[in-house]
Amino acid sequence: MSITSDEVNFLVYRYLQESGFSHSAFTFGIESHISQSNINGTLVPPAALISILQKGLQYVEAEISINEDGTVFDGRPIESLSLIDAVMPDVVQTRQQAFREKLAQQQQANAAAAAAAAAAAAAAATATAATPTPAAVSQQNPPKNGEATVNGEENGAHAINNHSKPMEIDGDVEIPPNKATVLRGHESEVFICAWNPVSDLLASGSGDSTARIWNLNENSNGGSTQLVLRHCIREGGHDVPSNKDVTSLDWNSDGTLLATGSYDGFARIWTEDGNLASTLGQHKGPIFALKWNKKGNYILSAGVDKTTIIWDAHTGEAKQQFPFHSAPALDVDWQNNTTFASCSTDMCIHVCRLGCDRPVKTFQGHTNEVNAIKWDPSGMLLASCSDDMTLKIWSMKQDTCVHDLQAHSKEIYTIKWSPTGPATSNPNSNIMLASASFDSTVRLWDVERGVCIHTLTKHQEPVYSVAFSPDGKYLASGSFDKCVHIWNTQSGSLVHSYRGTGGIFEVCWNARGDKVGASASDGSVCVLDLRK
Repeated sequence: MSITSDEVNFLVYRYLQESGFSHSAFTFGIESHISQSNINGTLVPPAALISILQKGLQYVEAEISINEDGTVFDGRPIESLSLIDAVMPDVVQTRQQAFREKLAQQQQANAAAAAAAAAAAAAAATATAATPTPAAVSQQNPPKNGEATVNGEENGAHAINNHSKPMEIDGDVEIPPNKATVLRGHESEVFICAWNPVSDLLASGSGDSTARIWNLNENSNGGSTQLVLRHCIREGGHDVPSNKDVTSLDWNSDGTLLATGSYDGFARIWTEDGNLASTLGQHKGPIFALKWNKKGNYILSAGVDKTTIIWDAHTGEAKQQFPFHSAPALDVDWQNNTTFASCSTDMCIHVCRLGCDRPVKTFQGHTNEVNAIKWDPSGMLLASCSDDMTLKIWSMKQDTCVHDLQAHSKEIYTIKWSPTGPATSNPNSNIMLASASFDSTVRLWDVERGVCIHTLTKHQEPVYSVAFSPDGKYLASGSFDKCVHIWNTQSGSLVHSYRGTGGIFEVCWNARGDKVGASASDGSVCVLDLRK
């Protein structure tokens, strides 16, 4: 048997990813040099760390239940062994002693029972009174509430009700199975998904080092087809799988090209039919985010190497690298075709412009890492969310935040502006901001007044993604509780709900607003058809 630190580190890293601790996984991956290990992550099944821990726990329980003479104690365990108990020698020894004492008691009881049986047999020969049947005894002494019955029905149901269970969703809002298409093919968790802005092509990115393009157009001969975009690197003159996560992806505005960012440090541009057009290599570590500008001539990427880069999408060359953060950059967003904002674990937000060698603006005020940033549709206001549990609104006209919104009780993971208000196709509707938090809630904010107008509370685990429908009337949310909820943004009411088979990392709407895509931790991608 051999165990290496690389193997242990990789299993811990995968556990952090699968449990939704993406920033912790990222930090741990850097410090333990996961990207430099030779482990093929695609061959490691999901929940590998939990599986091996469970087997180890079973071994300790088996060890406790084996007697000194090698025989197996056949009594029921005194109480289940926890993982922490299993690593504490005193607890294990105490359990072993308890088993031995129970074994001795059992042996004494068996001997007494044998003697009693012999006496009973002798007495039966002279007995004259009839004894009640077991059935009669059962009727006279019905099982107490909580005790098991032979068929398990009555009190079995009672026992189930005592356990925690998923929140019940009204059947009227539950999306029926015939309206949900589950797409399978990925061999690891699917972190991201995005609809093509022109057609019903859904792109997904996974820990199996592939992105996939799923064709869900009505004329695709029924069902869905998938194109597999394998992320490879050059080694010894050959292309070999990178075995690194695909961390980000984004379609250009006319839907002809897909950009992907990977943990292998490369960004790639693909055609809509799955051909690799360019490989962009200048980052010195994993890429955490990337975005096309609206014009479609530049791609912006954020890296673990503390830098952001603007790439020429046509030539694949880096136009400018911006080395202003003092820690890994987590997110980027374009204000216009040449100006963008970036945020980092250094708690700072920089606004940079192509051709400028210093940030044109720096926003400071968060007290923990800044997870996401988004410009409003007009490009006038910038929203940011942080592990400090606050949501802040910034303006280029001032250095301090316009609003400091404090209502969430845990980290805020992501934010989205509604496609409403000035500079949108829905100018007569008020603009809103949605925030998703590890406190299991989604909040809708009136940014003009700086107040929360709705708190959406049906999720039971951290919420990782929110997305507005194209008309702004609905909001989709995805949580690690495996649920996708669709909300009415005006009333805050739940209108549709779907429970998948894995924790939800990302949700997105197609351009028509009649389908929602969701990517999950079990490797599945689901598409919800919201048409009547």
